[in-house]
Amino acid sequence: MKQKKLKLHGFNNLTKTLSFNIYDICFAKSVKHRREYIEYIDEAYNAERLTHILTEVADIIGANILNIARQDYDPMGASVTMLISEEPEISEILPNPEAPGPLHDAVVAHLDKSHLTVHTYPESHPDNGISTFRVDIDVSTCGRVSPLRALNYLIHSFESDIVILDYRVRGFTRDVRGRKHFIDHSINSIQNFISRDSKARYQMIDVNVYQENIFHTKMMLKEFELDNYLFGTGEADLTAQERRQIMKQLKREMAEIFYGRNIRKM
Repeated sequence: MKQKKLKLHGFNNLTKTLSFNIYDICFAKSVKHRREYIEYIDEAYNAERLTHILTEVADIIGANILNIARQDYDPMGASVTMLISEEPEISEILPNPEAPGPLHDAVVAHLDKSHLTVHTYPESHPDNGISTFRVDIDVSTCGRVSPLRALNYLIHSFESDIVILDYRVRGFTRDVRGRKHFIDHSINSIQNFISRDSKARYQMIDVNVYQENIFHTKMMLKEFELDNYLFGTGEADLTAQERRQIMKQLKREMAEIFYGRNIRKM
């Protein structure tokens, strides 16, 4: 259903928040390789690169960056926070169709009453060789700026095996007649804002609470090649039994994150 154009009384007071948890899974056989993987991923997604990603997000959603704070942590991890504001030349009504947003061509940032944040969490299992890199991203906006436009760019910016998405619209705004509006755009599912190629690659499930304007989507990669998940070794260096065991471990790790519970056997 197409959303009618709203004539508002004053500022649009709705707060729209899109939260990502993105996971990248890897197998590193030795302690040395696990340490090297953590060091590699920590450098690949340092505060400088994360700042670049958030800057692109601000550009996609049509926002000015007012302030940036960023930090690389010792021994690992990084954070960026941005404060943002709407572009001064922004139109009264931003296009926010229930359709996938653009991919850009191409650390805290502060927006005026809006913000972008990203935090990284590299970690490694002490015994079984599995390493998991997690990125948490929040895009929180006020007014006409829509965080949903940045969704596809962010999914494609990371090597995403598992993606957990939450979108919520809070508060209300008033039209010129004084009537409250608790959402200013149509949305049935976050999946409707995800590009076709991502839908083909991922298994997805929804948990939505429509009456509260809360939308939740989980994504898990359907298929993958073992060689792309090995760090410090190659598939050709493994026995058939080792390949089967590692694939089993990788699938179990993904399933546990996707379903949010420990799995004894697979």
